[in-house]
Amino acid sequence: MGVLEFLSTVILITASGALAPGPLFFATLVRGMKSGAKVGLLFSIGHTAVEFPLVLLLALGLLQLVGQGQSSVTALIAAAGGAVLIVFGLLQVRDAVTAKNVQLRNQKSLRRGSLVLLGVTLTALNPFFIIWWLTVGSQLVVEAVVLASFSGVLLMYISHVWMDYVWLSFVAYLAHRGQNILSSRGYRFAVAAFGVVLLYFGFVFLVSAFR
Repeated sequence: MGVLEFLSTVILITASGALAPGPLFFATLVRGMKSGAKVGLLFSIGHTAVEFPLVLLLALGLLQLVGQGQSSVTALIAAAGGAVLIVFGLLQVRDAVTAKNVQLRNQKSLRRGSLVLLGVTLTALNPFFIIWWLTVGSQLVVEAVVLASFSGVLLMYISHVWMDYVWLSFVAYLAHRGQNILSSRGYRFAVAAFGVVLLYFGFVFLVSAFR
């Protein structure tokens, strides 16, 4: 996989995951109503504080595996990543098609505490976040290691993380302006479209695992 193809893959998969509503997304909507775009920025900093060390730990372990030529392990990672992407893609398409009028639930528990610390907490305690990095994310790290060793991992993460900052800040801004992004037809269409993107990359990962 060339550099441009790899970066395009990272960006598309990241965008697909970022659009899907999760704890951090809903917290951004709630706090953004009052404080605007800065909420998304602070939540993203907290998210990065958990995510970047996790990526470094994954990279250190996978660097050794790739260096030792553990093809069976990397194939297993690709298969797991592909399977998870397919499941997430199907769920994302289903939710986009079946959701009629999504409303914010009572989120009083999200209203207290430092925004950065809240971003750390909502990230660390999100099981889907952990599953994503142990499967899909690990496959991206493997591809990055093969591409350019540790430099490739840093390039991969930069290509990934900027979207969290842009998307969460944008969501908080829209919430502050009083726009209900969850019920908009355009948002639901985008979620469905990126769900199909996840399905595509899921099959790509599975094919690469059994190649």
